[in-house]
Amino acid sequence: GRGGVGGAPAGQKRWWLEYEFSTEKLVLNDKYEPEKAKPTWATVSPDKQTILFARGHNLFMMDAANYAKAQAKADDPSIAETQLTTDGEKDYSYARNLQGQGGEDQQNDQGGGQGGQGGGNAAARTTPTEQDKKFGPRVPAVGISWSQDNKKFALTRSDSRKVADLWVINALSNPRPTLETYKYGMPGEENQPQEEAWAFDIAAKKGTKLKTEEFKDQQMGLNTAPVSNLQREKQETESRWLTIDGSKIYFNRTSRDLKRIDIVESDTATGESKVVIPERSNTYIEIQPLRTLKTATGATQLIHWSERDGWGHYYLYDSTGKLIRQIESGEYQCMGITGIDEKTRTLYFTAAGREAGEDPYYTHLYSVGIDTGTVKLLDPGNFNHTAAMNDKNTFFVDTWSRVNSAPESALYDAAGAKVMDLEKTDLTAALAQGFKFPEPFMVKADDGITDLYGVMFKPFDFDDTKKYPIIEYVYPGPQTESVDKAFSPRDWQQTLANVGFIVIEVGNRGGNPSRSKWYHNYGYGNLRDYGVPDKKAAVEQLAKKYAWIDISRVGMWGHSGGGFMTAASMFGYPDFYKVGISESGNHDNSIYNRWWSEKHDGVKELPPDKDGKVKFEYDIDKNQDIAKNLKGHLLLITGDIDNNVHPSNTYRVMDALIKANKRFDFILLPGQRHGYGTMSDYAAWRRIDYFTQWLLGVSQDEIDMLELQRERQIKK
Repeated sequence: GRGGVGGAPAGQKRWWLEYEFSTEKLVLNDKYEPEKAKPTWATVSPDKQTILFARGHNLFMMDAANYAKAQAKADDPSIAETQLTTDGEKDYSYARNLQGQGGEDQQNDQGGGQGGQGGGNAAARTTPTEQDKKFGPRVPAVGISWSQDNKKFALTRSDSRKVADLWVINALSNPRPTLETYKYGMPGEENQPQEEAWAFDIAAKKGTKLKTEEFKDQQMGLNTAPVSNLQREKQETESRWLTIDGSKIYFNRTSRDLKRIDIVESDTATGESKVVIPERSNTYIEIQPLRTLKTATGATQLIHWSERDGWGHYYLYDSTGKLIRQIESGEYQCMGITGIDEKTRTLYFTAAGREAGEDPYYTHLYSVGIDTGTVKLLDPGNFNHTAAMNDKNTFFVDTWSRVNSAPESALYDAAGAKVMDLEKTDLTAALAQGFKFPEPFMVKADDGITDLYGVMFKPFDFDDTKKYPIIEYVYPGPQTESVDKAFSPRDWQQTLANVGFIVIEVGNRGGNPSRSKWYHNYGYGNLRDYGVPDKKAAVEQLAKKYAWIDISRVGMWGHSGGGFMTAASMFGYPDFYKVGISESGNHDNSIYNRWWSEKHDGVKELPPDKDGKVKFEYDIDKNQDIAKNLKGHLLLITGDIDNNVHPSNTYRVMDALIKANKRFDFILLPGQRHGYGTMSDYAAWRRIDYFTQWLLGVSQDEIDMLELQRERQIKK
């Protein structure tokens, strides 16, 4: 096999290697010509016949023949293009939003950065064409989804013209620091992005606006077909509609308070729309991708996921939206569809919490008869499982592990019978070097009833006759709990533990979607404080059980939501938590992005006023309001151009601490966004230094960070 497409990054050399499986030989192919990379501005249809892009803020199209010319010579004057729209403008554009989408800017966290209009592939041109002069260079279009017959495509675009601006200053820009301006809707604000959906007929070169309006400030998303393994192998990962023909399309629309979601079917020729499946709740609604299947008579049925009975399960509907049956049920959470066999009418899905006596976060693969409801476990074993199924739904590869057990994998048939063992990870060398597994544990929540699950990291040279400080690594959720479930040979928590600490990760009520609707929504309306009592209770129980934990020396650290929780813990329980490191915390959620803050804490939609205008009421507790309670040592860290969790979140806490005459520490990482990128190792070692100083009483007097210097020497 060969890896990659296109040239090597600047300053690097790429080697092309070929491995022959039959002979187990690896050879260098120095004559291999890599496939030419696709221009960044091009969105190519699955049949390769239609190419979309934007100029300025409008949508353009070219055919395959003209695309070939553009690939050969971007400024070829004979290239024919078709302009599809004329109403695009700044902040109401058909061009993709590119600012803040660099690799180091993003982190799989609460939300991505929002930004203004980015550039395109202009550097590849030698001279501006007439089209360039008139409309601007070619740039990527907004997200496109194609009909299965390649005759139409759909898109959603956002009108952010009234949304207020936000700014960061990039102090490292040359030759002058630059002001970055981007649109950012905050909780409770009146002006929010307004979304709309369009379907375009390629032959007619015409777009139809879908009639989607229902809720004030609603969000929208198109339902698309899953990508097959074969499509991934062929790098054909373009988004496609669920429907086979192009006459109709499904989309979701969600009310601003997220208590109402409609699955809607639209006619792509007329734009007329009708609700197929409505979902309603008194808290926010979660949703999974809609799936379709054909019956023996050719009729279309829908498979919809819902938490309407308190757990996430699958429901079967006909194409008109009539409920046929709930496919399966029970006190467990279905996590996703792995495959659907239309001939046998079997649904393959993953779920958590179904197997008694196991960690409820461990996932397994199941099959269920769509018409019978008979559920079968396909990959038993008290481990966390991940399953990958082939496109024909006849075999799957199962990989399983725990934090204290190395990964293994095997091949199974669709009935769950093992075909062959594949691989077992060999940890002999690591164990010989002193590697030790972290240890899973269970404690009770602050209510004394709810089970919480955690992981403990001990120093590799652990001595049970000593007393160790304990540090909690936290992330409160509600979209996930940062508690390891699968094996990992490298973990920053273990690095921190090896310095001389007990480090734990533990869940909290309200922290994870896979523990039922009740568990997930526990913190609704109390986003600052809901998870902290459970974190404190976990440490207290462990210290009572193990004499080698020193409960007088308790620390905490976290990033983003974890930074928010760390500061809330230091301020809310100042006599218990002695040291905290709060990284890029969303301390003041009234200035964090609207959709996350309003979703998880709640927003109230007020009745229309006398003019029929709908407004929203929002209020939330903030960390700066209780910062005056600080007694321990607190280190605050943020990147100065974070366009996800704006640095103002940290500055407002600093302002409150200064006004309360509190000593604290602060590190500003210049040129860094929400993920610390090239400075992440620096931040990690400063984290170690801080805990070492205030929990072990050992200060670093050496100015040079020898650990990082050694790493750089090794890399060189």
